[in-house]
Amino acid sequence: MIPILETRNINKYFLDPVLFHVLKNISIQLQSGEFVSIMGKSGCGKSTLLYILSTMDTAYEGELFIDGQEMSKLSRNELARIRNEKIGFVFQFHYLLPEFSVLKNVMLPALKLGKYSETVIRNKAQEKLEMLGVGDQSHKKASRISGGQKQRVSIARALINDPKIIIGDEPTGNLDSKNSENVFNLLKQLSSDIGISLLVVTHDLDFAKKTDRIIEMGDGVVL
Repeated sequence: MIPILETRNINKYFLDPVLFHVLKNISIQLQSGEFVSIMGKSGCGKSTLLYILSTMDTAYEGELFIDGQEMSKLSRNELARIRNEKIGFVFQFHYLLPEFSVLKNVMLPALKLGKYSETVIRNKAQEKLEMLGVGDQSHKKASRISGGQKQRVSIARALINDPKIIIGDEPTGNLDSKNSENVFNLLKQLSSDIGISLLVVTHDLDFAKKTDRIIEMGDGVVL
């Protein structure tokens, strides 16, 4: 079975102010429908690795495969399309646009991809919000809803283009324990019900222990 995401011997160097070998021979796999967490102390290279996995950073050595396709040979535009089509992002800070409605925030990545008409996208966005229990908030401005609701909206936005993978960077880092648990349960449901693969960087050991597998990093290597 081809992994949905795979790295082979990824090495990354920072050149400024001095040469620093930040990621060393990282080889990991994420299977379809798998929920995996990445843990490690601050500065161990987790966020740098996420940037590479999300195709935002292309200045590395080694190979990255997404859905069986090698990324290093693709142009910026092709990478942007893969990012928009196949990867959904959930961050610690939800990055919703406060002046737009909840619904419009969820629609934006699909409008950018331009695969469907605005009416179809609006209906899909409302569906995702309903699925995440915040359908009744769709016409409120994003600035007018609670922190837990904002994180649900950001997950709906990550799902709008029906991605194969969701990449999360501390998605519960700003939430209290009740909302953290809610977000974990939502993500777990996505992997079991829809078969989405999840790769989440977290400092929350309780969260990580409930995922299928933990990848532990230290000093730029997988331990």
